[in-house]
Amino acid sequence: MKKLTVVIVSYNVKYYLEQCLFSVQRALEGIDGEVVVVDNHSHDDTVAYISSRFPDVKLVDSMHNLGFARANNIAIRQTESQYVLLLNPDTIVGERVLREALSFMDDHPQAGGVGVQMQNADGTKAMESRRGLPTVLTAFYKMCGLCRRYPHSRRFGRYYMSYLSWDEPHQIEVISGAFCLLRRAALDRIGLLDETFFMYGEDIDLSYRLLKGGFENWYLPLQILQYKAESTKKSTFPYDHVFYQAMLIFFRKHYGHLGFFITLPVKLAIYVRALMALCQMQWERLRRSLGFSEQSADVRYIFVGSPLMTDACQSIATRRGLSAVSCHQLSDVQPVADTFTFIVYDASAFTYGQMLEASADFASRYPATDQRLATYHASTQTIVTPYDIIQ
Repeated sequence: MKKLTVVIVSYNVKYYLEQCLFSVQRALEGIDGEVVVVDNHSHDDTVAYISSRFPDVKLVDSMHNLGFARANNIAIRQTESQYVLLLNPDTIVGERVLREALSFMDDHPQAGGVGVQMQNADGTKAMESRRGLPTVLTAFYKMCGLCRRYPHSRRFGRYYMSYLSWDEPHQIEVISGAFCLLRRAALDRIGLLDETFFMYGEDIDLSYRLLKGGFENWYLPLQILQYKAESTKKSTFPYDHVFYQAMLIFFRKHYGHLGFFITLPVKLAIYVRALMALCQMQWERLRRSLGFSEQSADVRYIFVGSPLMTDACQSIATRRGLSAVSCHQLSDVQPVADTFTFIVYDASAFTYGQMLEASADFASRYPATDQRLATYHASTQTIVTPYDIIQ
């Protein structure tokens, strides 16, 4: 039996998936593990592209878009490892993350699942790294703004559990599906992901069932990058609709026994938020059609790496008409205020852990700057940013 199975569900994100797999390969060194990619009927040649570059990765080529929960369940059922990691394709995993997370699980047999410190592309910490169950009151505090206004309150800030330290392990209630390390014995007891959820909400449901099954959910201060679906973001109403529909499914499943007048305010808030998302989308579409789109900020690229890497990237920048500078040491990187900056790291010269630490450091030292982490891989001659693939 293998120690770990990494399951990645992909849909039309082959370059982000490739970047993720590069990082997972390094993180799996010394671990008896395997990687299973379930492709949800992509139209960007993901299966052929990934299979030719990662022959050790097991690929499931679905004939339809099965949704997140069902696709993960297919991979889980096909494997028998001691632990299962559900991982989003638009993530970068630090080299030590898997080893330390597995060690924690081995030392804490009551831990059913583990989440980590997710980092946004700008180096800030993602609030979704630690969450509380969306009880009626917790959801109400979140939707009416009290959670944002009083983030350190144990009552009002419970949705993101933002009163907890970022630097220490803590028991939490909800583990994000972007990185969710699970004990297979726990899954055998509580069941797999609920396939009623097509996308969104299945991680909340699974976390809740782990707690009800007598297991603990933990947050660990181990860094990964998540582009937070910036690379795959869909600004269409159907995706917003799926999110809010998932919230309604969760409330009906777990709080349907509560009285009508208790759940009514939360249900109304969900419908209102869905309507607001639709109105905002239509307003932005109208503004663009009338030519009122806002002027984008100056964009600059900083290439950090070996002379071979910086020369290759400068050639791409010249061909693409991009404003760019190069440097060979992290200490030489200086983000500029009022300039949107992509800091492009040489994946051959730096570890992924170094990239994540540097991005977090820039966010802390230069809060007035707007910088994003990007990577360059010599083997693919591709620059991967949260928004674009540049070749």
